[in-house]
This record gives sequence, structure tokens and C-alpha cells, in this order.
Amino acid sequence: MSSNLNSRIVDLVAPHARCRAGDADSCGALPEKAKNQPASVERRALLLALGSAAIVGLPRPARANSEAFAGLKRWGSGEFRRFGFLVYEATLWAGDDPQRPPLALRLDYKRNIEGKAIAEASVKEMRRFVSDEALLRQWGEQMQRIFPDVKPGDHILGVYRPDGARFYQDDRLIGAIGVPGFAEAFFGIWLDARTSAPDLRQAMLRRPGG
Repeated sequence: MSSNLNSRIVDLVAPHARCRAGDADSCGALPEKAKNQPASVERRALLLALGSAAIVGLPRPARANSEAFAGLKRWGSGEFRRFGFLVYEATLWAGDDPQRPPLALRLDYKRNIEGKAIAEASVKEMRRFVSDEALLRQWGEQMQRIFPDVKPGDHILGVYRPDGARFYQDDRLIGAIGVPGFAEAFFGIWLDARTSAPDLRQAMLRRPGG
């Protein structure tokens, strides 16, 4: 948070707080407009100031339709089942090479699943490609903060770009992980030859119209 913003917040909370002790003239008289300003207006201004500070340095939350599919074409889709029960349907969008970024993978859920369970299952699958348990634990914690609980009809869209992974729910950005290696391992759950769901992988890598 910048020093200018800090000063502004101090002025909003206590306009004379920065006056020299015992020297009321150092700040001058409070402007007539400020004297008559309701406390609720000042509080609202303070909240706006704090809210602006919280998003400094973060990209504006983009909507998936505006960026996720740019330059991509739809490839294949398939079903993921566990013990015979349909868990989700997966659909892949990619460029000419469906195993390299940029690409987008959408999961349309058919069952109630907690976000924590999604993160834990992802870590379990990523362990096929990553042996560093400390790193997997860190990634798991990050995913738990991102992935929401889902119900039938919900979907999560994962977007793989050279700078990392972004996740959307209902076209709303819910989180991003840009640490090296994460996106490759995460999307490898479905696209790596060592996946636990080879039939789904084959279905998604099917060429359009093929």
C-alpha cells in the first residue's frame, strides 16, 4: 500500500491525526464541507480506498469468453467415470498441438464434489509426474483456496498459457497459479501419456471432424 494511500486513509479516519501535537494551527481549520460530511460517507470512502489497495498489481478479473478461447479450436470431449458413475464430462480446446499451450479444458460436473476433494484428487494424479512431495503439498494448498464446491450443472474451466494456469467458474476468474511446472503437471492429469484415464485422453485428443 503506497504512502499516499496510507496518508489518505489517516485523513479519512482522523483528519487532524497528522497535526503536530499541541499545534492546532499546523493543520488549519477543517474545511466546511468536511465538517458537514456524514460519517457514513467518510466510511464509504475509506472502504473504497482499501478495496483499491487490495487489487493493486493484480490483473482485472477477465471473463473466460473474452480470452480463454482466443486462437483455439474445439478438439474432442469425453466422460470421466469412477466405479461406473459419471463424474464429469471433459472438453478440450487447443491450437494445432493439443498437448501444448495455449489450451483450455472444461469440466462439466455431474455430481456433488467438495472443492477440497477436487484439489486432493488433483494432487494424487499429479504425483504420477511430480515426485517432490513438498511441492505437491504447496500446490494442493493453492488449489484448495481456488477450487469451489461443485454440483451437477456446474463447470470449471482451466486455461493453460505459457505464463501458467487460470481457472474460471461460470466465466468468472476464480484463481491463477503461475509457478513453474504447475500448469504442465496439472493439465498432464488428462493429457500426459501416463494419465490414469487413457480412454478420456484419447477422446479429447481426437482431431476435429476426425
